[in-house]
Amino acid sequence: MAKPESKKIFFENLSGAGKAIAVLTSGGDAQGMNAAVRAVVRMGLYVGAKVYFIHEGYQGMVDGGENIVEASWESVSSMLQVGGTVIGSARCKEFRSHEGRLKAALNLVKQGITNLCVIGGDGSLTGANLFKEEWSGLLAELVEQGSIEADAVSKYSALHIVGMVGSIDNDFCGTDMTIGTDSALHRIIEVVDAIMTTAQSHQRTFVLEVMGRHCGYLALVSALACGADWVLIPEMPPEDGWEDKMCQKLSAVTQPCPFPTVNPANLSVPVSSAL
Repeated sequence: MAKPESKKIFFENLSGAGKAIAVLTSGGDAQGMNAAVRAVVRMGLYVGAKVYFIHEGYQGMVDGGENIVEASWESVSSMLQVGGTVIGSARCKEFRSHEGRLKAALNLVKQGITNLCVIGGDGSLTGANLFKEEWSGLLAELVEQGSIEADAVSKYSALHIVGMVGSIDNDFCGTDMTIGTDSALHRIIEVVDAIMTTAQSHQRTFVLEVMGRHCGYLALVSALACGADWVLIPEMPPEDGWEDKMCQKLSAVTQPCPFPTVNPANLSVPVSSAL
């Protein structure tokens, strides 16, 4: 008789004992951020680490004080279905300056935090990378100022940062789908479904503009999902004279069905400004 397999213990080689992890959300909010925060907190606690919330993004890290709060297992309960970010997000001009990053470093050292999880978009992760590159220099400067003891440099010498892409644009290379993209696509399709009755009732043609900045993922996939006749994306700019062709297409629609839906990406090029 075969012996039953021993129960597999996941993450058995991981230990967070004596370590401190902080999680923050930065930039524009995206659905799914709360689920990511919850996962970081509970996984950190599971391996025995202390986990901290940093409220209001980088601004909270610069300001310190009550913005950096220890998290518990219960503090992330009942938040999976909640949109946005319950720990807050804010754009911080001060963090862009050397003085601001120096304040942030001091606040992390005070809590013994050397592991940071940043959930945000391109700007947020760029800031995190710069913060990591400057970390050693920031600690040395804090010692010179007398803000921390000299032995803190060796104790907190390494800053480990994990970046999780929280952006509905799905514009981060190497990531299959960023946090918030799927929910954004779902909302777009809901809007298209809602305006179809008006389009059919009044023989109207709708031009729908979606988010995406320089990435046409949302525009392209939503166009495929809703059966749009036209789609304009930044990766494939339209040819000269597209405005006249589109106007001719729109004015030619006189029958109740079918009707075209044009789905342009939100661009910073003449395509969207012309629309």
